[in-house]
Amino acid sequence: MSEANREEAERQFSFTRRDFQKIRDLIYTRAGITLADNKRDMVYNRIVKRVRLFGLKDFSSYLAMLEADADQAEWEHFTNALTTNLTAFFREAHHFEILQDYLQSLGSARPITLWCSAASTGEEPYSIAMAAVEAFGSFSAPVRILATDLDTHVLEQGRKGVYTLDRLDKMDAERKRRFFLRGKGDKSGYCKVVPELQAMISFRQLNLLDARWPVRGPFEAVFCRNVMIYFDKPTQYAILKKFVPVIQPHGLLFAGHSESFMHASDLFRTTGRTVYQRNDPVARAARQAEGAAA
Repeated sequence: MSEANREEAERQFSFTRRDFQKIRDLIYTRAGITLADNKRDMVYNRIVKRVRLFGLKDFSSYLAMLEADADQAEWEHFTNALTTNLTAFFREAHHFEILQDYLQSLGSARPITLWCSAASTGEEPYSIAMAAVEAFGSFSAPVRILATDLDTHVLEQGRKGVYTLDRLDKMDAERKRRFFLRGKGDKSGYCKVVPELQAMISFRQLNLLDARWPVRGPFEAVFCRNVMIYFDKPTQYAILKKFVPVIQPHGLLFAGHSESFMHASDLFRTTGRTVYQRNDPVARAARQAEGAAA
């Protein structure tokens, strides 16, 4: 018996290569996510919970049910199950130092809007909010943050702003004291972000693959970190092209540490460690005009 056949025999539910390819096609069409061949076990482990929930005999039956789901309810569960949500407070810390310097350069004369486009369970948008408060030295910082994600479950977690204390292990004591409330009694072991921080952020569901984004820009900065790695190059380019008009000509785009947009150099240019700026003709002209005026 081959290794592949042995794996099939050991699984509770039938999960054929055809099933795996079908799931790959569906999630690519739905969310632009590209699943490599080595993700087959991961896909089984995540989707099998849905197969078991409905009392189905195999993955083929589940996929047939999914495609027949006219009200889209199960599509949301399917997509959420295959969305990876690895995050942490102040992940890639140098980005928040760059953001603070940038915010201070903008000053407080007018409102500043920022977009966290892969918010997950909220650690990233709350880190952005903390950086803004520190940059302006006040919870009254003129900053508002839009936090979006495809996964509705993690958005709800972010909206609540409740985390286990171990999520703060790498955060310094002053930030813990200033930005979090420690739980007591049956909430022991948990913490909650302070209301002033929550008030700076609006959480909303958004699919980066949608033809039109329900966002109101242009934003001074956009965080799109560690999500592009799940898309192929054409999909990345299409998303980056849609970012152009919603970012200020002088604005910043923050990417993940393993992401590179060299294939979209006509749209964005690098300005530092995975920090980008618009490179389209409109943005170049605007920067030249600002330089001449200075």
